[in-house]
Amino acid sequence: MGKVFFITGTSTGFGAELAKIALERGDSVVATARDSSKLKFDGATESNYLAVNLDVTSKDQIENAFDAAINKFHTIDVVVNNAGYGLSGEFESLSEKQIRAQMEVNFFGLIDVTRKALEVLRAQGTGGRIQQVTSIGGQVGVPTFSIYCASKWAIEGFTEALSLELKPEWNIHLTCIEPGGFRTDWAGRSMHFGENKNPAYDHIDAKTAMGKRNGTQAGDPYKAALGYYELAMMQDPPLRCILGTDAYATINKKLKTYAENVKKYEKLSNSTDVDGYKAPS
Repeated sequence: MGKVFFITGTSTGFGAELAKIALERGDSVVATARDSSKLKFDGATESNYLAVNLDVTSKDQIENAFDAAINKFHTIDVVVNNAGYGLSGEFESLSEKQIRAQMEVNFFGLIDVTRKALEVLRAQGTGGRIQQVTSIGGQVGVPTFSIYCASKWAIEGFTEALSLELKPEWNIHLTCIEPGGFRTDWAGRSMHFGENKNPAYDHIDAKTAMGKRNGTQAGDPYKAALGYYELAMMQDPPLRCILGTDAYATINKKLKTYAENVKKYEKLSNSTDVDGYKAPS
């Protein structure tokens, strides 16, 4: 018997590719988008597919989307928090409105969907999977993406802490999926740029840089979605999984540098306890 996937942000990119794969493999899909009337997938039928309007910044729409999914399929097995977008530009070139909008969609929208997903998965008694689509930018800072990285780092910390709060018997597994560069619309028409260019940053041109990068990334979105699907089918999926050769190389460089830095300042780090303090056994 197939699983029921609830996927946010299925208009393009990873969300659209995952919806296609799930339908091809005999699963059912709740495909959400801000305008779900534009969604169309091969193999979608009345019995295996539901398109629902969902703006993740609207709590009412989140509630309605999950209610519609349960009413149709009576269960949800995999929730994929894929909705989000990129904001590029030097920090001092970003408006407060842009900064807050980025966090509202990428972080607060995700945690609101997660809150409802936990409620539904726990109530149905069969557990499930929640996939949080973060980024290698959720582990490594990337120039001109300070607020985007902040939103993804926030998801990483939130998800790791949350994973330690859940009872094992609930059988709810969380996974942060951390893609590198993929040939989606993320770096193209979906990208937002700083609207108040600060002249101090005349050495950086975010829009030109992203224009050159768009379409040249290493990653194939379809293959990434296959990775999402494989993780969803695992009995015991990992808390984190990198996707992409570029992301894999980047995280290993970060881990090496991090370990060296921790060791370098070992004495200072361990010099701050109260005299005579003994750690609990």
